Amino acid sequence: MPPRSEEPRRDATGSRRGSSRGADPRSGEPGIGGISDARAYTPRGRTIREGGGAARAATSGGAEPRRTPRSSRSGDPFRPALQVLDGGRTGATRTGRRETAAGGGRVGVVRTVPRPSRARPDDEDDLPPPRRRPGPRAPRRPDRAAARRPSRKPRRPPKLADPRRRLRLGTLLTLALFATIGIRLVYLQTVDTPAYADGGLAKRLAVVDLPAPRGAIYDRTGAPLAHSVEARYVFADPTRVKDRVATARLLSPLLGLPASELAEKMKRRTLPGGGESQFQYLARGVEIDKAKQIVALDLAGIGVHRDERREVPGGDLAANLIGFTSQDMVGLEGLEAKYDDLLQGQSGRKRYEVGQGDLAAPIPGGYSETTEPKPGSSLELTIDRDLQFQVQRILSAQMAQTRGSVGAAVVLDVATGEVLAQASNPTYNAATPEESKSTAREDAATSFVVDPGSIHKAITYGAALQEGVITPETEMPIANSITKGDVTFRDTHPANGRRMSIPGMLAYSSNVGTIEIADRLGKDRLIDYQKRFGLGQPTGEGMPGEASGRLLPAAEWSGSSYGSVPIGHSVDATPLQMAAAYAAIANDGRYVQPHLIKDVIGPDGKRTPGPNPVTRSVLSPANAAALRTMLEAVTTVEGATGRAAAVSGYRVAGKTGTGLRYVDGRQQPGEVGSFIGMAPAEKPRYVVAVFVWSPGGEGGAVAAPAFREMMGFTLRHYRVPPSATSRSPKFEVFPR
Repeated sequence: MPPRSEEPRRDATGSRRGSSRGADPRSGEPGIGGISDARAYTPRGRTIREGGGAARAATSGGAEPRRTPRSSRSGDPFRPALQVLDGGRTGATRTGRRETAAGGGRVGVVRTVPRPSRARPDDEDDLPPPRRRPGPRAPRRPDRAAARRPSRKPRRPPKLADPRRRLRLGTLLTLALFATIGIRLVYLQTVDTPAYADGGLAKRLAVVDLPAPRGAIYDRTGAPLAHSVEARYVFADPTRVKDRVATARLLSPLLGLPASELAEKMKRRTLPGGGESQFQYLARGVEIDKAKQIVALDLAGIGVHRDERREVPGGDLAANLIGFTSQDMVGLEGLEAKYDDLLQGQSGRKRYEVGQGDLAAPIPGGYSETTEPKPGSSLELTIDRDLQFQVQRILSAQMAQTRGSVGAAVVLDVATGEVLAQASNPTYNAATPEESKSTAREDAATSFVVDPGSIHKAITYGAALQEGVITPETEMPIANSITKGDVTFRDTHPANGRRMSIPGMLAYSSNVGTIEIADRLGKDRLIDYQKRFGLGQPTGEGMPGEASGRLLPAAEWSGSSYGSVPIGHSVDATPLQMAAAYAAIANDGRYVQPHLIKDVIGPDGKRTPGPNPVTRSVLSPANAAALRTMLEAVTTVEGATGRAAAVSGYRVAGKTGTGLRYVDGRQQPGEVGSFIGMAPAEKPRYVVAVFVWSPGGEGGAVAAPAFREMMGFTLRHYRVPPSATSRSPKFEVFPR
């Protein structure tokens, strides 16, 4: 395309186009050019002479094309602007209009190439004709120069952007954007709502623990031995305490703690992970009235919250059995520890929305969730509170005669195996366990392991009766001593070789006679009956840490063992194990496992009986009755070892014992004095066992009198009729 000239286009006569001087004087029309010619431009401003068609025709007819003058090819610089004013339509010059020169000469008509149609942009024949101005039309003058130009296809102007397509695209993009935003909003409101809500919820939630009341421990009558009561704990936020010294002085008389101790607790402390501690216990288990007074002081940084306190009404009553808990209500010793999971229950929790700052109060209608606490179950023991108190009192009074001694006492119901009382001395106050020594908190009945001594002889005689080695009428000459291995065993009541009856051997606690009967029985059968009577294994009474004792296996017997084992040495047993063995003799030869748990009481009050006790037959009823009768000689024969254990008005069968105590395999100084008996002997109801170890050897003088008082109170407490109509038989120690 030739460059557009900046000079105004001239016609053939040399005059400028667009001048009003070029008007046709005959028609009065303005000349072609000027503003009128501006309308004949296309958007690009290029024009083609109207006579181009004739020129093409001439060219096709063989005429020499003539080059168009430069002035005719140059465009008017004002025409594009005028075309815009005309609405962008082509055809500012109309087909058929004539240009006149200044001298009246005519030139070829110029027309603008119309813009291609949108429907058919490649078909130039379909282009719309240029718009013509109304008025008379001048005759056409053939353009010889155009005729001489070679015919060529006019260039198609470049396509312009379609505003409708841009509008559609913009609309689609806008709709897509709004659709995306809408989908995201719906997703946030439906799917992600819980996540976003929970994310902010944690910052405005208050959490309050709801402690579950710990189950109580009752005696067999329903009297509480240990139970929980509602209390309060007092805490401090050291970061908010303004004056800890002044605050401590105000709290000291209410909490019963030194002000210096409270001030020390309120010191600011840095946590291991960073930051300052905002919680510190000042006191636990505070009475509610005291807590109210503390709240009324309105001290900065001091708070009060619900707590629980364990109360032991009896103080030291059955303390060695019950045990105690920590301040957090966790069982640490005794039954509190053994049945901690059952007693503890499950704590609850309340979570709710609160406001911030001065509006730190529950938000009405806000989030709130409460998990109700599940109270713990309670235990009803077989212990009789009144009997327990008397047994503890008697044991303590009798042991006051000794120094540095350890004692244990057990009362069993013969028919059921229930433990009615189980006392230890020394003891402690379970309400303030921190003030006691660990040795005072042990349950001696289940942890006190001793050589039972002569009380074991009842097992040897019972086995011999059951195996037919002896009968109640058996008599034997008894020497003053007997040697087994490298040990010589002697009697405290020498027989000097005289014949002695079985009741006499028991009454005088003959070591020689017992060893001779055991030789006839044999070690294997003796060990078998030891196990049947419950030795060598824990009773499973219910106390934690119960000792099992130990039996000497047959393979480990030495020469002296044939003399020591039958009389209760080289045997380890607890007071409870020996009491259960005597209860089997009292129960017509049937062993019943001793136990402490009578019922388990659920939070709803439903009672579940404790596990059924293990039972087994050890002796026949006849042999058990015969052995009971022979044991009565211990409390009735003149000069017998157990005369101090006789209970006025009742027949008593039992046996004294003198044994040794071992701790970690080492023999301790002194002796263990014991007495185990049953009453009424004709039909026993109860068995009482008393063991006292004393470094000075005074236990034997303490055990029998203590038994007498305990058994006497037990029989009267349960209103057992005296044995007035049934007297003990007369025994001959040395028959003629």
